[in-house]
Amino acid sequence: MKKSLLAASIAATFAFTSLSTQASTTETWQDTLQHAKGQTVYFNAWGGADNINDYIQWAADRIKEEYDVTLKQVKLTDTSDAVNRVLAEKAAGKNTNGSIDLIWLNGENFRAMKDNNLLFGPFSQSLPNYITYVDENARQSLTQDFGTPVDGMESPWGMAQVIFMHDTATLSNPPKSIVDLLTYAKANPGRITYPEPPQFLGSTFLKQALYELTPYRKALSQPADSVDFDKITAPLWAYLDQLHKVAWRNGQTFPSSSEEMMRLLDDQEIDVALSFDISAASVQIDKGNLPDTVRSYVFTNGTIGNTHFLAIPYNSSATAGAQVVANFMLSPEAQIKKQTPTIWGDLSVLSYAKLPASEQTKFDALPRGIATLSIEELGQTLPEPHSSWVGALESEWRKRYAQ
Repeated sequence: MKKSLLAASIAATFAFTSLSTQASTTETWQDTLQHAKGQTVYFNAWGGADNINDYIQWAADRIKEEYDVTLKQVKLTDTSDAVNRVLAEKAAGKNTNGSIDLIWLNGENFRAMKDNNLLFGPFSQSLPNYITYVDENARQSLTQDFGTPVDGMESPWGMAQVIFMHDTATLSNPPKSIVDLLTYAKANPGRITYPEPPQFLGSTFLKQALYELTPYRKALSQPADSVDFDKITAPLWAYLDQLHKVAWRNGQTFPSSSEEMMRLLDDQEIDVALSFDISAASVQIDKGNLPDTVRSYVFTNGTIGNTHFLAIPYNSSATAGAQVVANFMLSPEAQIKKQTPTIWGDLSVLSYAKLPASEQTKFDALPRGIATLSIEELGQTLPEPHSSWVGALESEWRKRYAQ
């Protein structure tokens, strides 16, 4: 990519500023590195995808080699379990030597920890790789986590966006809006479904549908209890009442996850699957779990996207080690590895413009999976509603539809 003289000048100015900033924080960071040596960081992270678990193990090996910090993943089925554990430890007065040192989270889980003073920090804006490579102005979700100000209390790790999948061998023109999805389901009973809330992708489907259906979109940026919830969500429940009648298994049973949806797609039980991982289809094709005729797509008017983060509990006994881990996860090495389609395919949080030319070249050289959309093809990213909408929607959904 050729740079204009202006771009080159800006890059040079940034490089000087970055070096100056790093110089002023070098002593503090060197202290952190020293304190981190020999520490074990217990990393509580969702463990539902083998490729993500493999990536975390790769990072653990690199961090041990480079910094003498041991990273141990504690695999979660629900991130709220970790949040509740920290909350219970605080209630019991265990304000040091907590059982969790680092958590992968965002949204309502971050808000719960921040509101209950369960977080160590602020720390993220002092990480050398954050200072050097992150541009907070590039995306609102870097500083506003589902409407909650980040304030340096968590470090960005990756970005995600809802994508849909279909098998081109059996469905050449998939539905490209929530309304079209219902039309398709009525014409093809039993072929459409979504994960069961409160599984995060199921809850995201509710938010996607609500965003497209309600005439009161602006209200979604406000706390759910501060607006007329019933009026705003009425179109959603009317929609789901119709969809469930013609859904897979008559809306009496729902898939437990994106992974189950992809298995159903592979078995030709359903026609459309969804994921928050833009490379999910490519990864599963590479593993032999989906036919190579499967392709990803997004809705015409956009799909929901967000940033996910790493946070450190207030009572962690390895805050230095946890910061070292968070900083490594923001390195070009780690972000390039993570964005590799057949490894994870997670979108990088680094600013391309802030990368040196050698690292830009590595990002440019990343292969794009056979079913992975380009940044241009991903189109418009819809903002997450305020985090309070998650619990409100899940609660109402379970009242209406849980068996």
